[in-house]
Amino acid sequence: MIEIEKDLFSKGFKYIAGVDEAGRGPLAGPVVSASVIFPPNIKPFVPSDSKKLSKKEREELYDQIKEFALSVGIGVVDSKVIDKINIFNATKLAMKRALDDLKMNVEIVISDYIQLEDYECIALKKADEISHTVAAASIIAKVYRDKIMEEFSKIYPHSFDRHKGYPTKLHIQEIKKYGITPIHRKSFRLSY
Repeated sequence: MIEIEKDLFSKGFKYIAGVDEAGRGPLAGPVVSASVIFPPNIKPFVPSDSKKLSKKEREELYDQIKEFALSVGIGVVDSKVIDKINIFNATKLAMKRALDDLKMNVEIVISDYIQLEDYECIALKKADEISHTVAAASIIAKVYRDKIMEEFSKIYPHSFDRHKGYPTKLHIQEIKKYGITPIHRKSFRLSY
């Protein structure tokens, strides 16, 4: 789980950022990216498949990651921008914002599949399953986005605290009942 980072540390890199996103697939809300830099030789503590973790486990890991990381960055791109530039470009923008939010210079980036042209970047398929820093970034992005959607559930009649904007049966029923909100992605298929 940390072999990629060990190899990069052995090549002289000190500041390795893992970057990942949450929220590419939902019909509503922002796409959120996070970046994480850990100190060299940290013992891995983030499981390789964060998607199988409970909300409580993710939130506990969120706090641990923030405690042990040298730096954590967040990048958010809202639904209006997603509609203007498309979800792929919005994801790249969120990743760049997350990297810019780090409080230190990044020497190399490990990303989950997306190549970032402005950085020396290693883009790996399912990077959150093979890179400790990317797995950590995945958890930070997911928890941060979930909190945003929980706040939106207090504003709009949709149960964003439950489905987080994903096209679940409940969300589709709510679209039919209440219509779309200002945070829905108009460029996505919203008529059911």
